[in-house]
Amino acid sequence: MTRIAFFGHDAADAAIRRRVRGFLDDGLQVTGFMMRRRDPGALDCEHVDLGETRDGAFMQRIRQVFAGARRAAADRARLAAADVIYARNLDMLACAFLARRHAGLVTPVIYESLDVHRLLTRSDLVGKAMRRLERSLLKRTVGLVVSSPGFIRNHFEKHYAGDYRAFLVENRLAPGASYGTRPGVPGPGASGATRPLRLGWVGNLRCKRSFELLCQLADQFPDQLEVRLHGVPSRTEIAVFEPMIDVRPNMTFSGRYRSPEDLAGIYDNLDVVWAGDFMEAGYNSVWLLPNRIYEGGYYCTPSIAPSRTQTAAWLMQHDCGILVDEPLDQTLPQLIASLVADRGPIAERAAALARAPDNTFIQPPGFLASIVACCLSRSRAARLAEGA
Repeated sequence: MTRIAFFGHDAADAAIRRRVRGFLDDGLQVTGFMMRRRDPGALDCEHVDLGETRDGAFMQRIRQVFAGARRAAADRARLAAADVIYARNLDMLACAFLARRHAGLVTPVIYESLDVHRLLTRSDLVGKAMRRLERSLLKRTVGLVVSSPGFIRNHFEKHYAGDYRAFLVENRLAPGASYGTRPGVPGPGASGATRPLRLGWVGNLRCKRSFELLCQLADQFPDQLEVRLHGVPSRTEIAVFEPMIDVRPNMTFSGRYRSPEDLAGIYDNLDVVWAGDFMEAGYNSVWLLPNRIYEGGYYCTPSIAPSRTQTAAWLMQHDCGILVDEPLDQTLPQLIASLVADRGPIAERAAALARAPDNTFIQPPGFLASIVACCLSRSRAARLAEGA
C-alpha cells in the first residue's frame, strides 16, 4: 500500500478533508502533517499537529512554516515511512521540503496548487521573490496538481515552462462517500414559481464584492428572492457579516456544514447557486473552478457565474449554467428579475445537469491513486537515470 505524508494548511478545511478522503477511498494510506486554524475535530487519518496559524496573518504563517517543519522532522519515523510527500499550497510545500531536509530524507514531493496567491501575481520585488521561491521548489517536485486549466495557462506555463509535470484534478466530489440519489430531469410542474426564487452562496465565503452584490439583490427583491448562505465567512475579507444579514428578512446564514452529509439538504433547497469570486480579481478569481459548481451540479442546481472566467467556460462546455456580464450591479438584478418572471432557463440548465454523467461531478475511483503512481514512477526513473 502506498503511504502518503500529507502537508496541509488547515486540518479542519473541508477541501483538505475531501482530498484525504479521496486518497483513502483509492486505497492509499495517509498520515496528515497539518497546521490548524481551529479545532479540526475527528480526522479520517493519523495526524501530526504542526501548530496553529491565523487567517490573513502572513508573517505568522511564515514563522509557522519553520516551526512546523521542525515538528514534522521530530516525528521522523512517521515521516520516513511515507513513499511520497503531498504538499498543498506554497507555504506547505516549503514546510515539507524543510521537514524533509531536517529529517535527512529524499522522499519525492508532489505539489498541489489549488489557488495562485495574490503575492505570486505581483510585478514588484515581492512578487518576483515569491515566484523565485515557487520555481525553486517546483523544479524539485515529481508532480504538480492543479484544479483548473486556468492555473496552468495563466501562471505556471507563463512563469515556469518546462519545470514541472502537471496533472488536472478538478474539485469534484470524492468517490467513496454517499451523496444520495441525484435528482432526475425536472418535470413540467417542478419550477417552484409560486414561491420566492432561492439563490445560494455555498462554501468558502471570502469575496466581499459577492457578499455586497447578494445584499443588494436581497434589498431589490424583498418578496421575490431568498438569499441563503452556507459555509465559513472570511473575517479578514468581510469584516461585517452577520449584522448585514440580520437586517434583511429574506437573507439567511446557516453557518458551517458537513460534507457530504449536509450537501443534499443545502442544494435541494436552492434554485440557483452563485459561483462568482472577485477576491483576487483579474488573477486567481478568473482562473479557478470552485467546488460549488460540482456540488450544485450533482444535485442539478445550476450556477450563475460572471462571463469571461474559467468557471464560465466550464458552464458553457457543459451547457449547464447562466452567465452574466459586467457591470454586475446592473446586469445581475436584471437577470434575477427575468428568472423571477420565468423559471424556464433554470429548468433547462437543471435538465442538462441531470443528463450529465456522474463523473462530471464525482471523481472516478482510482483517479488520485493513478496520479500518485505516475509521479512515483517518474521519481524512480529519475533516480535510475542519475545512477547511470
